[in-house]
Amino acid sequence: MPDVHLLVLIHGMWGNPSHLGHAKKIIREVKGEAEDSDIKLEVLVAETNKDESTYDGIDWGGERVAEEIRQKITDLEKEGLKVTRFSVTGYSLGGLIARYAIGILHQSKFFDTVQPVNFNTIATPHIGIPRFPSTFSSISSFLGPKLLSRSGEQFFCVDKWSPRGRPLIEVLADPDRIFYQALLLFPNIRIYANAINDLTVPYVTSSISAEDPFGDYEKNGIKIDFHEKYKHVIQSYSDLPLSSTTTKEPQGWFESFRNMRPPLPPRFQAEFPLNLAVYTLLPILFPTFICLALIRLSFQSHQSRGRLRHLEAQSTRERLVHIIGKLESELESAAVDMYDDPAGTPTATSPIPGADPADETVPTERTKKQEKKSRPKPPPYQPLLTPGQLQSIENLNKIPQLKKERAFFEGVRNSHAVIVCRDPKMFKHHLEGEGVLRHWADHFEL
Repeated sequence: MPDVHLLVLIHGMWGNPSHLGHAKKIIREVKGEAEDSDIKLEVLVAETNKDESTYDGIDWGGERVAEEIRQKITDLEKEGLKVTRFSVTGYSLGGLIARYAIGILHQSKFFDTVQPVNFNTIATPHIGIPRFPSTFSSISSFLGPKLLSRSGEQFFCVDKWSPRGRPLIEVLADPDRIFYQALLLFPNIRIYANAINDLTVPYVTSSISAEDPFGDYEKNGIKIDFHEKYKHVIQSYSDLPLSSTTTKEPQGWFESFRNMRPPLPPRFQAEFPLNLAVYTLLPILFPTFICLALIRLSFQSHQSRGRLRHLEAQSTRERLVHIIGKLESELESAAVDMYDDPAGTPTATSPIPGADPADETVPTERTKKQEKKSRPKPPPYQPLLTPGQLQSIENLNKIPQLKKERAFFEGVRNSHAVIVCRDPKMFKHHLEGEGVLRHWADHFEL
């Protein structure tokens, strides 16, 4: 019997295993039937963290998936098969759950006997959901933590996951923590990000980047070269001189009117002239849709918080959050001891070494307001990152084996589902993402 390479696929928020059905099909086509290999590929699409359960947070999602992995290995052993190699691919929220789950596995010495091979994410918010200088982003940042329960708090980095009050997103990217150390064990780390049109997970967080070079690619002039073999996957990109940029020829008023599509899901859109009827009903449909969505989100968030209280009360095994809590408490105690020791510790009123006390000025509220006004307003596509997010970007980009791939889907309203071919039966245009999945499968080390 050949050894088993276990690949775990983890779906995203509001997701279920069917969302990664096309990914499973392609990886089996490319790697599952390799006759010249003595390694058998086994694909596990995680099922225990689906639909409303995705509200329960990255940590509880990771706990469930880690337990599902252990159970799968036990089942394979009963069949006489031994798992010797391990890989994981997470889509959207699933990528963060994957980063947490491998920390749990590493803590339990899982990788002492099983070799980690590939770690991949597709459109994953690695530094959370960043804020942008727009009204919509401000509203989302306010409502998200309230309507998405624990996952929402962690997405927007307002949770105080660790005893020191740090958000989980920051702890995941801390080189001193088990999650980061587990990530370093994988020799092949590749992340996929949508360069444009991802309204769910912006480029800066899925690509772990402080800036978005594609934010206004038509205006700024970005030259993009695509892979010949993999449709929509960027091979390279570079800035163009402003003189060489081109603008699209504007359509006539009737052609624009004829091609208008209401901001509704594709299944509710219609061709001319039925699109006119939809537009006339928008003043009724849009508020109704918003109200129903808010009610549903509030109800599911309330259910999730009740479920979390039950999980916390019923949990008998020491979870990773408790272990990290002990470590951080010890570090905090050491820091307090250093602070309390007056020897060599400058006081709050000590001047900066080498500075003239006469030059020290205390900024007033008026000065702060003037400085704020004098700052140039950032473009709407550039994020307003927190110090913790910037530090996470710096830490993650120091991983030497990290490789980044960009997908470019032009002419779609939201490319988040397209990049992973999430539902090709319902939406045929989701098949446009097959080139990304084939790139992932071809670069998967068996």
